[in-house]
Amino acid sequence: MELFWGLLIPFIGTTLGAAMVFVLRREMPSWVEKLLMGFAAGVMIAASVWSLLIPSLEMSASRPGPAWLPATVGFLAGMAFLLLLDSITPHLHLATEEPEGPKSNWKKTTMLVLAITLHNIPEGMAVGVTLAGALAGSGGLTMAGALALSLGIAIQNFPEGAIVSMPLATAGRSKWKSFGLGTLSGAVEPIAGAVTVLLTSAVVNIMPHLLAFAAGAMIYVVVEELIPESQSGRHSNIATVGVAIGFALMMVLDVALG
Repeated sequence: MELFWGLLIPFIGTTLGAAMVFVLRREMPSWVEKLLMGFAAGVMIAASVWSLLIPSLEMSASRPGPAWLPATVGFLAGMAFLLLLDSITPHLHLATEEPEGPKSNWKKTTMLVLAITLHNIPEGMAVGVTLAGALAGSGGLTMAGALALSLGIAIQNFPEGAIVSMPLATAGRSKWKSFGLGTLSGAVEPIAGAVTVLLTSAVVNIMPHLLAFAAGAMIYVVVEELIPESQSGRHSNIATVGVAIGFALMMVLDVALG
């Protein structure tokens, strides 16, 4: 049951955020959007450090060889994996009008949802690998710590769901379709998490690499997407405040519940 809720909680956060399209009547103010993007970046940075990289290093410390090697290899592999996905998938970021990746005739809405989906893959992987580690009793990972990570990602998914659905409704799409697309963008998280759980249960010996891999993938999203978008134009200071709040909240969740 804990495994089920651990995988589902982040998706619930996205769904609730997308549902804001039924509550908010006007376009989300720019400063609020910047704050929320900064908050998401802060949560992901803290989760990468406390929930993924530190456990990876602690696991490696009790094994032969340099403790830093598995974490370094896994981290760089995670960055490379997201770079590859970014390069082969047509997608559109929120703050731009120019699509990235291969040229295609896809609609902007489709490419926007794909961008958020790419963003959510490493989050699902991070939840999955910590849940698998907790189930296997690896390196001091606990179910409470895994659920803390899941809750932290759900909190940052709430504004993310709203950031996706609100602009779609403002652009003329129906509220239900905007809600559906916002929710769909988060559906990849429980799928990625479940696949990761299945894979890691079969390869427990490389758990330190997998934890760091998820961290690298999440940091890639922060550096490639969230930080640049939150710092462009006006209200960049508000985005920085959001990073601080998100980082502090995720750190507290991990230390208090983990």
